[in-house]
Amino acid sequence: MADAPGQQPSFQPPPGSATVAEVMQPPLTTVEQDDHVAAAAYLMKHAGATALVVVDEWTDQPLGIITEADIAHAVADGKDLSSVRIHDLMTIRPTVITTTTSVRDAAKTMASGHFRHLPVVGDAGLAGMVDIVDVCRALIDSVISPQPGTGVAQPD
Repeated sequence: MADAPGQQPSFQPPPGSATVAEVMQPPLTTVEQDDHVAAAAYLMKHAGATALVVVDEWTDQPLGIITEADIAHAVADGKDLSSVRIHDLMTIRPTVITTTTSVRDAAKTMASGHFRHLPVVGDAGLAGMVDIVDVCRALIDSVISPQPGTGVAQPD
């Protein structure tokens, strides 16, 4: 069926084809690699974040990532979070995805690498972060949403 002249086509992307730009958390709290881990824990608590990205101050590209799991391991090892530096715990050169990466591809990357967080980069550097909850929610929504014109949910 053709669209009426002057109307925009009613294109609906197939389920699971949403990009991470549509589901990621917007620009997030970042830290510097020489900061104390206690500062990272404080920022996570007050930002409601479970991971922070360490960025290069000149390029705004991710240098590393520190997660709540990294901090929990340091605490379990008896480390003093006020003296340990972020660069001592962070994962260097984290796997990143772009804003145009599909949610499905992000999920595959997360599953294969056992990641719960992926920094998202765009043309200007760090654009945000996608976490496992964002990805799962998007995939669940794509599976239970009805197909256009059918009223019937179709799994991928």
